[in-house]
Order: sequence, then C-alpha cells, then structure tokens
Amino acid sequence: MTSSQDPYQGDDAPHARDEQWPQPPPYPPPPPPQKPQPSNQVLSIIGFVCAAVAVLFIPILFGLAGIVLGIVGHTRGEPLGKWAAVAGGVGMVLGIVLGAIIVGSMSS
Repeated sequence: MTSSQDPYQGDDAPHARDEQWPQPPPYPPPPPPQKPQPSNQVLSIIGFVCAAVAVLFIPILFGLAGIVLGIVGHTRGEPLGKWAAVAGGVGMVLGIVLGAIIVGSMSS
C-alpha cells in the first residue's frame, strides 16, 4: 500500500522533473530581416543636379560633389546612388573637355 506522500513507483509514475520544474516557454522567433528602405533619394537627386551643373560651371567642384553625394547615397541604401556617382564623374569629364574646347576656340 502506498500513501499519498510516497513517491510513485512503476511505469505509470510521472517524471519528477516535469512535476517540479515546468518547462520554460519557447523563445519567440526572431523578427524577419528587413531591407533598408530608402524613404527618400535626396542625396542621389542632389548628386544628379551637381553632375548637370558640372558640365557648365566649375566641373571639378561640382563633379566631385556629385560623386561624393552619389557614393554616400548608395551606402545609405538609395538605389540611384551609384548612378549619381557615375553621372558626377561623367559630368566632370564633359565639363573639363567642354571648357578646354571653348578656351581653345577663343584663343584662335
């Protein structure tokens, strides 16, 4: 005969660990990875504007500004950032070539 205070014996005995220490709840799943969402493309747009201005006015200054703004925009997740940097470089080269052609034609 077993009393109510005697431990269980046999196959129908519950595990003492489960009875004394309930299992902790499972950890919640990690949140899904989020893509950086560009809320705006201000740096890329200003980079394109600098590239356009570099063709006509101070190509070294505005061209470099367009390149830098495009690179910074690209690192911040703006999809047009790399294209703004390329446009800044192209605008700088075109501005220098155009300036050289104009200065060369004025001297003759």
